[in-house]
Amino acid sequence: MKVILLKELKGKGGEGDVVDVAAGFANNFLLTQGYAVKATKGNLKQLEERKANIAKREETRLADAVALQEKLGAMTVKVVAQVGEEGQLFGSVGAAQVAEALAAAGVEIDKRRIELGKPIKVAGAHEVVISIYRDIKATVNVLVGAEADLVEEEVVEEAAEVEETAEVEAE
Repeated sequence: MKVILLKELKGKGGEGDVVDVAAGFANNFLLTQGYAVKATKGNLKQLEERKANIAKREETRLADAVALQEKLGAMTVKVVAQVGEEGQLFGSVGAAQVAEALAAAGVEIDKRRIELGKPIKVAGAHEVVISIYRDIKATVNVLVGAEADLVEEEVVEEAAEVEETAEVEAE
């Protein structure tokens, strides 16, 4: 059955795409949830008239996604967790905790967009991939550890930055 997508649908297409899907999937999910309309002559004609508006919205979404990608690429967030001996965590850090840390840093990301694979079970620095929009992804550095450890790492990083600044000024 041919349908016109009204919203982005992962694995099928974006807004305004005409796709061929199984009749059951179309009738039971896409049409009832408002993700698509049937590809009739009238609906296809309306789609042609709306193509310019759809292209503008797509351009805006891509620009916003690229801006967010640049912002996230420069970020390092800290997640406080209980750490045992040898750096093993009591429990684990999942996508929800990473999303909360990003929200505390001022960036709202849905936890379903965070691609962890497996939960983090070891303290330290980890790179986490975030799917922003279609093929646009960003990598965020996540520091996991006890609160005291994270404060020590921050002091060491600040001291290293001060040394670099002093060396540049001395030259």
